[in-house]
Amino acid sequence: MKSAIDIQGLTKRYGKLTALDHVTLSVSEGSLFGLIGPDGAGKTTLYQILTTLLSPDEGSATVAGLDVVKDYRQLRTEIGYMPERFSLYPDLTVDENLHFFASLFGVGVRDNFDMIAPIFDQLKKFPNRRAGALSGGMKQKLALSCALIHRPKVLLLDEPTTGVDAVSRSEFWEMLATLKEKGITILVSTSYMDEAERCERIALINRGRILDVNTPGRLIEGLDKNLYNASAQAMYPLLEALRRLPDVRDCYTFGATLHVVTSDGFNPVEAVGKLRQEGLDDAQIWPAKGNIEDLFIKLAKDDG
Repeated sequence: MKSAIDIQGLTKRYGKLTALDHVTLSVSEGSLFGLIGPDGAGKTTLYQILTTLLSPDEGSATVAGLDVVKDYRQLRTEIGYMPERFSLYPDLTVDENLHFFASLFGVGVRDNFDMIAPIFDQLKKFPNRRAGALSGGMKQKLALSCALIHRPKVLLLDEPTTGVDAVSRSEFWEMLATLKEKGITILVSTSYMDEAERCERIALINRGRILDVNTPGRLIEGLDKNLYNASAQAMYPLLEALRRLPDVRDCYTFGATLHVVTSDGFNPVEAVGKLRQEGLDDAQIWPAKGNIEDLFIKLAKDDG
């Protein structure tokens, strides 16, 4: 399948800091691709290069068949970009922002309104409300509408759900699925590991390096082996006690429980017995189902 985004050996340095370290990545046309990693992993730097706001020190990148350096003027008309921070004009109304961004690309709002109609549906009730007075979810919808109003071929979203409530996050991902059906290629970055499962393919990035690329299902294959949940009323003493056990390779907080990575010789019944000898009378250990977060923790530690 043809690539909508093709990145080869992309490197960007800020003095002694290497923000991107020979990143190579390909995103197929019409796909929903996730870039997953923590704050400081290099996601925003990559987006700034793909949107022609920065030039790479080494390597190359093309988006929609256009080189990010040589063809930057034309490329800006083919992409839609939604940065992490709300970037619209807070003193302009909803309608004024939409018409302003349409005018930048030489199109009318009516020309491409079908593209944003499902997203803009809730916003049309507040056409004269200033953008700065909108809720987080509504700001998100307005920013996405403005990024789409010129009908771009590629949509670049940099942590679009940061600071947004759970309901708005879910609605936003439903919108992305609808846009994908319209043939738009979407590259979305996030530090929320649970959002990775909504993508067709994902790349895990840490400290400027790509750790792995595949479908979510393929990436977590085999993670359930030697992975356990553990809980007790005294969670921190439990964490310390588990890390001292000889067959425990790693132990870390995972929601309301701990996740325990073990060797093949680990016996959960024996481990519970040892924990209770240390005063953790209510300790429990049971099999866990691995996910993207578990994989990321493993790969990041191996990368370190």
